[in-house]
Amino acid sequence: MRQVSLKTVLTLFIASLLISLPVSAAARRKKARSRVHSQQALAQRPVARTSRYRNVNYTVPPARRLHPRVHRYSNGGYTSPTFADSTIGDSVDGEDLVVRRAAVQALGPYNGTVVVVDPSNGRVLSMVNQKLALASGFQPCSTIKLVTAVAGLSEGVITPETSIRLTRRTSFDLSMALAHSNNLYFATIGDRLGFEKVEYYAKLMGLGERAGWNIEGEEPGTLPSEEPKEGMGMMTSFGSGIYLTPLQLASLVSAFANGGTLYYLQYPRSEQDVASFEPKVKRQLDVAKYLPEITPGMNDAVEFGTARRANYDPSQSIYGKTGTCSDTRSPTHLGWFGSFNVVGDRKLVVVVLLTGGGHINGPIASGVAGQIYKILGEQHYFGPQQTASARTPLLATMSCCQ
Repeated sequence: MRQVSLKTVLTLFIASLLISLPVSAAARRKKARSRVHSQQALAQRPVARTSRYRNVNYTVPPARRLHPRVHRYSNGGYTSPTFADSTIGDSVDGEDLVVRRAAVQALGPYNGTVVVVDPSNGRVLSMVNQKLALASGFQPCSTIKLVTAVAGLSEGVITPETSIRLTRRTSFDLSMALAHSNNLYFATIGDRLGFEKVEYYAKLMGLGERAGWNIEGEEPGTLPSEEPKEGMGMMTSFGSGIYLTPLQLASLVSAFANGGTLYYLQYPRSEQDVASFEPKVKRQLDVAKYLPEITPGMNDAVEFGTARRANYDPSQSIYGKTGTCSDTRSPTHLGWFGSFNVVGDRKLVVVVLLTGGGHINGPIASGVAGQIYKILGEQHYFGPQQTASARTPLLATMSCCQ
């Protein structure tokens, strides 16, 4: 078996450092200038200000304003805004409006997209910021580790108990590596697997092809045709060379949630579409036997790992994987979270992608998803005492939730 190379270790270390570094000297200068203001004066009273990205007023609490403004309002050199109205241009005909209102409320002022899917049949219940969700894809960051885990287990490269030494005193098994999104663990798996096997499993799980069935405007994302120049370690821990769409991640997570059925995602656009809806299976994935070995790590991520901001409602079991990195094509900083919950016999898949400045990350995206689950739980969307209107899809012929 191939061992992880020194080049891969150094590349991962440098990449981790770059994620937290300021992008430009201008951002550093702005941060320095903000510190010359008296913190005491700033804390005297809240200040109403207008966001540069949305035509709304909001109030900055005094405690928050003690921090340099660059962290809250500057985009740090990235071209994509952190805050925007993510509902502009959306058409909600055919959507479940209970789900959509929860998604819009949880997303709040962030620039991003939310895709919610019923994993039992592949129906897209809501898609907030449809233009972004259907775009050509973004680097998957650490969400690619779900694919790496399946490939490693399928090829016998690892078992759930396989412990990979990370430092002199630290070793992780699969559950801990998923919970804490450890890059070196999954880079080691990638180096042992090689490009051809990783590419095979990525294609099998729907990457590089459209996830939807005749969804207008959907792009297929991208899979590289050869090993990225950054190496296999970066491909299987950060997703280098891969461009993933939110629909593709929703499709993959849905297969995890339902035991291995990869459905074509269908997005009804009218009442007639909903009435005539029939599930369409793309293929069956042989992952059911590995899910008991992967999902504990996804649940641990929510309980105490990188996705603990999603843990709002103890009555729900939530399984997810975060992702944080920069997409160099835009450039923009990304915060991913692919997840599903289990409440009794009900399951729901929620995928969140946030774009913007350097402080956007996967943990923030997990908090958005957690709020969606919490809001729907409070409305008894999953429970036996839910009202008929909450369970029955609500259709609209007008704009909603802006």
